[in-house]
Amino acid sequence: MQRLGQYRHYFWPTVGVLAVVFCGWLLYKELANLTFASLMDSLGAIPLHGWVLSILATLVAYFALAEYDRIALIHLNRKISWPFVMVTSFSTYALSHSIGASLLSGAVIRFRAYGSRGLSAGEIGVLIGLTSFTFFIGSMLLGGSVLLIKPSILQRFFDLPDWAVIVIGIGMLSIVGFYAIGSMFHFKPLVIGRRFHLAYPKPKVVLRQLIVGPVELMAAAAIIYFCLPADGNPGFITVLGVFVASFSVALISHAPGGLGVLEYVFLTALDDMDQASVLAALIVFRLFYLIIPFAAALVIVLFFERSEFRRNAAERLAKTKQENAPGG
Repeated sequence: MQRLGQYRHYFWPTVGVLAVVFCGWLLYKELANLTFASLMDSLGAIPLHGWVLSILATLVAYFALAEYDRIALIHLNRKISWPFVMVTSFSTYALSHSIGASLLSGAVIRFRAYGSRGLSAGEIGVLIGLTSFTFFIGSMLLGGSVLLIKPSILQRFFDLPDWAVIVIGIGMLSIVGFYAIGSMFHFKPLVIGRRFHLAYPKPKVVLRQLIVGPVELMAAAAIIYFCLPADGNPGFITVLGVFVASFSVALISHAPGGLGVLEYVFLTALDDMDQASVLAALIVFRLFYLIIPFAAALVIVLFFERSEFRRNAAERLAKTKQENAPGG
């Protein structure tokens, strides 16, 4: 058991790498006939307003992600300046989305940042749990609603009758309803494992979760939608449903940046569209939602660590001078 414990931290990175390799192989088969020239033509065919709207959608998505943290801080009754929350949230998600194993990689950044603002390890643990649950409950609400509106979305992946898809959608919305009712009527805390207890937030917090979670997902899906061509475009609701499915699978796989996973699910679901155009839209998504934020977050983290190092050094120097002073 002790030997197994030594290797447990390699588990999720290994899963992520295997997911990338497997989906890369599937993508190779899917795009065997795609040429680089056709991909460049598809990128060049994206109109200027598509690029602009995708940038705006990215900004909305990251503002909504910052609200994930702010909602958790409201639940904890902690007040931290909005700029600090925004920068911390941006850095957390920009790095964790690209690195993979988002719960773990995001935890490291949040513990470092919020710990510097006086939050205890327990409080930060609750914050991480609640932000993850905000995404989960938002996905359930949005996914369930989309399936009820357009059952054909799930039928792009599985051969299911309409009634079965509707039952799945109702089941997803029932989870959201139970969570909201638990908040209103003060149910006992959710217990996950032996140590993790998540008390139902107050209704005002739950209401924010039910708004912000779907907004973030819709904005992220819009980045792709605005770059898809009009020819054969299935509409925003379908793109949104496919995005929720693909992004959720990518997170579960722990593949760094969902590399390969996101593309394969999208290309499989939108197989009736020009594959080069779909891939071009996904490249724009990766550029705006993952690559540029990742580079910016690296710079932010470096500046934060530099400022923390200087602050700690100054405190140690002041303490040393005080101890060495006469009568100190």
